[in-house]
Amino acid sequence: MTTILPSVSSTASTPQGVHSPMGLSGSESSSPRSQASTVLHTPFGPESSNGDDTELLSVSWNQDYGCFSAGTNHGFRIYNCDPFKETFKRDFKNGGFGIVEMLFRCNILALVGGGENPQYPPNKVMIWDDHQSRCIGELAFRSEVRAVKLRRDRIVVVLEHKIYVYNFSDLELLKQIETLANPRGLCVLSHQQNTSVLACPGLHRGQVRIEHFGLKMTKFINAHDSNIACFTLTNDGLLLATASTKGTLIRIFNTMDGTRLQEVRRGVDRADIYSIALSPSIQWLAVSSDKGTVHVFGLRVRVVGEDSATHTNAAQAPLVTHQNSSSSLDALIAPNTGANPSSSLSFMKGVLPKYFSSEWSFAQFHLREDTRFLVAFGAQNSVIVVGMDGSFYRCTFDPVNGGEMLQQEYFRFLKSDSKHKGG
Repeated sequence: MTTILPSVSSTASTPQGVHSPMGLSGSESSSPRSQASTVLHTPFGPESSNGDDTELLSVSWNQDYGCFSAGTNHGFRIYNCDPFKETFKRDFKNGGFGIVEMLFRCNILALVGGGENPQYPPNKVMIWDDHQSRCIGELAFRSEVRAVKLRRDRIVVVLEHKIYVYNFSDLELLKQIETLANPRGLCVLSHQQNTSVLACPGLHRGQVRIEHFGLKMTKFINAHDSNIACFTLTNDGLLLATASTKGTLIRIFNTMDGTRLQEVRRGVDRADIYSIALSPSIQWLAVSSDKGTVHVFGLRVRVVGEDSATHTNAAQAPLVTHQNSSSSLDALIAPNTGANPSSSLSFMKGVLPKYFSSEWSFAQFHLREDTRFLVAFGAQNSVIVVGMDGSFYRCTFDPVNGGEMLQQEYFRFLKSDSKHKGG
């Protein structure tokens, strides 16, 4: 086995002759050793029955939000969102997984052990090839892995104070990034092939660091006064949406120059923001929090070349082209006549508290307050919600009138016999 020592705090290894999809390959080795100690079920083969003691440890979307993974105390499972179905599961006798990161819909997964009896040490990232039912690579660190993010050309490993960026084909270390304490493992990658952007916490409270790898450019955005709680990027990495630990405001920034383009208000009480999602058209933003409500907001920025006539915003708001240059920042934002309601007292915003002039959510969906939910956008004005209680929801919103969203589907994905649909 070839062992690479990219730094004093991590090691990487790949077995001999392993080839991963889309032209990615492992490095050769003169002394390979087996890294997989458990034989898993073959893809789409017979499934083991899950006992009543199955505990959900993690859920995570794939890069296009068409699938999600679920790590349990006995293995992991992959689900398709539309139509909803369990694609496959891999059961271990005693092995738990705290991180199961997909690479689109291919056979490559990044696995990190978790739970009371982790299948792998929580300081190791195992690159799993499900076609071969074995690990094809390993990354080991001196501290617990907080998150793993994948692109077709990159593997990003997040520790509490540092982020490592590796080349996918040979696990060569490309970059190390120091961060503020990051126990949540906050990090996000762009997924378009023609752009390569990473967002992570900076070194100061409320700061987000943007790495434009293709441009060899680093940008620091002072997004909030409080610590960063959650953020996401558009697929091309050119827009960033952020929330702080205060959880009242969500802000949208241009990642090229750090300009703040829009600010929307979730509420006036503090909240723990669980997830932020941007629709592919950059027309909508969704947020989930510990308050139990999913909020959808209308956005007033859009990507270059999008025909505004093909997308009708809630109140026919004029949408202007999102330029990637600070020379035309005035044209980045449409007037505030769009989807989100705002107070009629906004003309007094210099006197009244700031929330009187805020943009409030356009549509809402109410859930339990005691469960962590992740959100994403589906097709045709739909929002997909996955909960750490093993629940899956699909709801739709009226793009003209907004208001309360309608539940279209509900599944209890850890108990297949309890699924039902709602109106």
